[in-house]
Amino acid sequence: MSVTVEKLEKSMAKLKIEVSAEQLEKAIQKAYDKNKNKIQIPGFRKGKAPRKMIEQMYGKGVFYEDAANELIEEEYPKAVEECGEEVVSSPKIDVEQLEAGKDFIFTAEVALKPPVKLGKYKGVEAEKMDLEVSDSDVDAEIDKQRNTNARTVEVTDRAVEDGDIVTLDFEGFVDGVAFEGGKGTDYPLTIGSGAFIPGFEEQLVGFEIGKEGEVNVTFPEDYQAKNLAGKAATFKCTVKAIKAKELPELNDEFASDVSDFDTLAEYKEDVKNKLVERKTNEEKAKREDAVVKAVIEDSEMELPEAMVETQARQIVSDFAQRLQMQGMSMDQYLQYTGNTVDKMIEQVKPQAIERIQARLVLEEVAKVENITVSDEDFEEELKKMAEQYKMELDKLKELMSESEQKTMRSDLAVQKAADFLVENVKEVAKKKAAKKTTKKADDAEEKPKKTATKKAAKKDDEAEEKPKKTTRKKKTEEEA
Repeated sequence: MSVTVEKLEKSMAKLKIEVSAEQLEKAIQKAYDKNKNKIQIPGFRKGKAPRKMIEQMYGKGVFYEDAANELIEEEYPKAVEECGEEVVSSPKIDVEQLEAGKDFIFTAEVALKPPVKLGKYKGVEAEKMDLEVSDSDVDAEIDKQRNTNARTVEVTDRAVEDGDIVTLDFEGFVDGVAFEGGKGTDYPLTIGSGAFIPGFEEQLVGFEIGKEGEVNVTFPEDYQAKNLAGKAATFKCTVKAIKAKELPELNDEFASDVSDFDTLAEYKEDVKNKLVERKTNEEKAKREDAVVKAVIEDSEMELPEAMVETQARQIVSDFAQRLQMQGMSMDQYLQYTGNTVDKMIEQVKPQAIERIQARLVLEEVAKVENITVSDEDFEEELKKMAEQYKMELDKLKELMSESEQKTMRSDLAVQKAADFLVENVKEVAKKKAAKKTTKKADDAEEKPKKTATKKAAKKDDEAEEKPKKTTRKKKTEEEA
């Protein structure tokens, strides 16, 4: 096999790959052996017809397509490695010569890693990180745990309050006429959950058990049922039962039940430390994103469309895998949403561009700053992976190919480059919109508070899930 490279415009290239006639002959014979049992020739038992007889009956090129696909799949990766170019897209294949007895020639049009001209990347300005955790933050976190451990008790001696869980009968009327889908019996509803459209739940506060009352609402203009959109409605409602959450008492006993600590003070200190750690990681991630975006804006690069297309397809493929893990196929998702794969690819292209740009500038920073990954760094990362997947370290190493190890080293170098940018930022004070704050305060004093907006019946059952944005540090060219 031999390969030549023709450089094209905008970081594109055409690889011309030539495979010997002998290899082509072996591939044709392999295609014959694979397919002969499917071919019936008069006078021969199935699978026993000679290759020449089949070629005479069906044409000399009957096995060419299978042979060509076999060779392309086998030889293209070798050609990419041999040419030494950094290919960052799926290939566009074109067969130039395919005939028994002659060399097999095909071309692959691909995108190459585009050059990056870095702008300013040291001393990029970033706001100072706010790592302060207040007592109220700690209390709010502990309240979440109390709610998780709360027990539900039945209430019989008072009216409905915010946060209660009620058992509700209701029926809706527009212009005095009951409408389809507006009736419910023994419906469990948590007041304040937002399960019904804005306004409905608030009006239930104060309802007493067993007494019928009315809730007056106006359906939103964009309500999914067009025959109800924008219309006023009255719901006759009866609260049949009230339940409330009873939170556990905040004391040493509670602390020992939900943690490894014996006292409430120790538990609170641990919660605070974990909140600081979480906030530190979140702020670091935000700062990293902001710094990388600033470097991208000050740098120059031209992305080939084939590279963007490949990355967008990978994002959609990743989304399909996540759907499958949740028990839904991509075909089902497309049917439910009315979307198509091609539309999704177009929708995620801005995300693909951001991901590629971030990767390219970080790779260039690593190159310029001579940031490398030592064997110790690589070994440490492998240990983390082994722990995560509960595998023996040696077994993990056996399972990883050279290509996967190379990609992993590249990812580590990119992360080290991102850390380098963050370490070299120029901290500035947070910009405070003092004037806006003052104006809002003045407006709040002058204007009377608005009463709660009147609400209506139920919201749409569930919003369809959209492809989630994946992390920036994933690989680009190797993902294809």
